[in-house]
Parts: sequence; C-alpha cells; structure tokens
Amino acid sequence: MPTTSPAEMAPKTRLWLRVAQAGHFALLAWVILWHSLISPPLEFSPWFLTIAWALPLLFPIKGILQQKPYTFAWANFVLLLYFLHSLTLVYVDEGERMLAIVEVLLTSIAFIGNTLYSRLRGRELGLKLKKLSEYKQEEQERFGR
Repeated sequence: MPTTSPAEMAPKTRLWLRVAQAGHFALLAWVILWHSLISPPLEFSPWFLTIAWALPLLFPIKGILQQKPYTFAWANFVLLLYFLHSLTLVYVDEGERMLAIVEVLLTSIAFIGNTLYSRLRGRELGLKLKKLSEYKQEEQERFGR
C-alpha cells in the first residue's frame, strides 16, 4: 500500500469516503421523507417524529464533511439505531416493510462505507489505538517500576 501524506488520499480511500457520505446523506433524506411525507404517523405530530428520527443523524455531520476518520467510526454507533429500527419493522410491520428495507439498505451502505473509510484513512494518517501493553510500558517508564 503506498504511503500518503495527510493531505493525500488514496483512490480506494476516496471511493469509500464518497460511499460513506452518500449513504449517510441518503439515509438522512430517506428518514425525513419517510416520516414527514411518505408515511406520516397518525398518532403523533409528523414533524416531531421527523425531527426525532433525523436529529441523531445530524450529530456526526460536521466530522463527516471534514472527512475525519474518527467521526466515521463513531457514527456507526448512531447507525445501529436505524439498523435495529428497520430490521424490527421488516419483521413486524407488513405495511411499512418496503420502506424499512430501503432503510436497511441505506444504513448498510453507510455502515460499510464508514467502516472502510475510517480504517483506510486511519492507516494513511497513522492513527491507531494504543495497546494495553504500550500503556503499561509507558507507566513503567514514567514511574520507574
């Protein structure tokens, strides 16, 4: 794998960045359309429910636009909410099954894109989590034990 400077991005990494961004923004648009126009709820305010479902997808927007690998990694935790929601509806609600299948697909696209982009870009930038043994060694050197 060719090494790149922080400003450079390998073509494969750029592809997964675009997939992740497209998946995230498509899911956001789908959630807004679904809950406000396509199948608004009868028992709740459609706008309240739309805002409630769209809000979690807005949290990582800044980092996604700035192409920060760490944001793409933690955004997957947000996506799990939508993945569970859609899988539950696929199983339980025949009336919204097709809408939920679209949500499963968009969530999967975003999840896979996020995972691969954060992994590849993190490697390009030399980002990694320290291992426990590295922390232990630092403590031994620091405290002289």
